[in-house]
Amino acid sequence: MAGIITKDNLFPSPRPSPQTKAEITNSTARAIIKAETDSREAKTQRLRQARLEMEARQPEPAPAKSRAKKTAKSTASRRTA
Repeated sequence: MAGIITKDNLFPSPRPSPQTKAEITNSTARAIIKAETDSREAKTQRLRQARLEMEARQPEPAPAKSRAKKTAKSTASRRTA
């Protein structure tokens, strides 16, 4: 004979419900999204750190030369013209 008959080997296991399949899909999708988010945040942090290091190595830019203020006489002549 094939052995002792029990409820486990006599009847097939019940099929998983659609809710269970939806839960599996949901958890898988959330895991993928979380992995992508973690990867994106790590890349952003790495790029930010590299930018800050690059800016620290560069010399300070010279201040821009300011334009001389216009005299009241030159602005008055423009108004009348």
